[in-house]
Amino acid sequence: MTGVPALTTELVAIPSHEDETAAGDYIEDWLREETGAAVERDRHGNVIARKGSGEDSLALVGHHDVVPPEASQVGDDGFRVEERDGRIYGRGAADMKGAVAAAMCAFRDADPDCELVFASFVGEEVGGTGARGAIEDGFSPDYAIVGEGSTNYSKDGVTDVVIAHRGRRGSTIHVEGAAAHASEPEAGENAIYRATDAIETVRNLEFPETTVLGHEIRGSVAVTEIEGGTAWNVIPDACTVTVDERTVPDGRAPLSHVEEIPGVTLKIDQDLPPMACDEPAFGDFVFEAATAVQEGDPEQVLKPHATDAGWLAEAGTTCVVCGAAEPGEAHTKDESVSMAALDRCYDIYRRCAEEFELSG
Repeated sequence: MTGVPALTTELVAIPSHEDETAAGDYIEDWLREETGAAVERDRHGNVIARKGSGEDSLALVGHHDVVPPEASQVGDDGFRVEERDGRIYGRGAADMKGAVAAAMCAFRDADPDCELVFASFVGEEVGGTGARGAIEDGFSPDYAIVGEGSTNYSKDGVTDVVIAHRGRRGSTIHVEGAAAHASEPEAGENAIYRATDAIETVRNLEFPETTVLGHEIRGSVAVTEIEGGTAWNVIPDACTVTVDERTVPDGRAPLSHVEEIPGVTLKIDQDLPPMACDEPAFGDFVFEAATAVQEGDPEQVLKPHATDAGWLAEAGTTCVVCGAAEPGEAHTKDESVSMAALDRCYDIYRRCAEEFELSG
């Protein structure tokens, strides 16, 4: 019977940065061969499986797409994978094929006390396209454990439980002016000057903040790029400013204030939603399971960046995040995951599936 480390190695070896089809095929075929579940490959490429029954449904959720690899991570027949010092190295090991493998094995082995759902989405790295498509098509579990990283967040050697994370809103401020010769600046309207007024407005905005299950979570907002002007002797008639905002549940910075400046408009380019566990009992249930299966003392923690849990929570699913990846591992040239953390995640997922009881 395939174990979590071996399955992780198989998944990591399959390139899935440009096309997730092969990885999805492997996951679908494995689930059909290894489980008695009803397995679906939806029109987006997501792999979804279900087994068991109960008043509520619990989903183990991941994604099988990865960011583009470094040259050192590519071999002749796929991605390079290496096991050493208790870790698995390779693109996607941490983010997040290791947790997908742990969820697949837990799904296979669990005798669930609920309807147990496994879902591995495509397109997480490009804005959650797979999760959004599944939700639009009716994917709506009552509860979900999303297997993004939560290991070593509070301290080394533990897998924590994330009860809230920030979202990301990316915006572009478009500024119009009127061109003129630079020798007669008063004949035009300098778009860069107007842009500096907009930047000052952004700079003075208060960061959004809120409290989730007793934990304070604070966002941020920052100007990250500016572009304008066509020549050294021309008053610029256009300028653009990029703004990166980290949002919090029910909290956004009032960026629309920049549109009070003449010639300034705001365009929201991306808005990845934050997540907050909206039922304390579920956060406590997963936390108690995490505590029971490991020697260390995990904590309920916050995560600084967005995951597919945001889309699910926005659609009404009660979520937490719990997975094997550690801070600083995802998207790196030496990306790796701890096999001990993978085993912990397997134990957490299986225990939650077999002891799930929140109805009423």
